[in-house]
Amino acid sequence: MFLKILTVAGLASFEIYAAIPAGFAFGLSPWVILVASIIGGIAGVFVAAFLGDSIRKFFSKNKAPKETKPPTGLVYRIWNKYGVIGLGLLGTITVGAPVSLAVGIAFKAPVQTLITWCCIGVITRCVAFTAIGYYGLKLL
Repeated sequence: MFLKILTVAGLASFEIYAAIPAGFAFGLSPWVILVASIIGGIAGVFVAAFLGDSIRKFFSKNKAPKETKPPTGLVYRIWNKYGVIGLGLLGTITVGAPVSLAVGIAFKAPVQTLITWCCIGVITRCVAFTAIGYYGLKLL
C-alpha cells in the first residue's frame, strides 16, 4: 500500500494527469489519491522552481550576452495579458507546473509569487481531477 501511495506521489511530481488514474488503477481511496497527488505535485513545484533557477543561472553564466530583440509571439502576449497569476494558475492546470515554472523563470517572474500560484493551481487541479475520476468511476 505504501509503495502505491509513493508511486502516486512520485507521478504527481511530474504529471498529475498520470498520477490520479494510476491511483484509481491501484484501487486506492479517492482521499488517499487526493492527498498523495497534492503532496507530490507541490513537491514537484518546489523541485522545478529551485532546480530551474540554478539551471538558468548555470547556462546564463556560460553564455555570451546577445542582442535583445523586442519580444513577440503567443506566449509573450499571454504573459502580458495574464501575468504571474495566469501563468501560475492556468498554466499549471493546463500544461503542468514544471512547464509553467520554466516559462515563468525564463520571463524573470518573481519566483515566490510564481511558486504560490503554481501551488494553488496544483491543489485546484488535484481536487478537480480526483473528483472527476471518482464520479466517473461511479457511473461505470
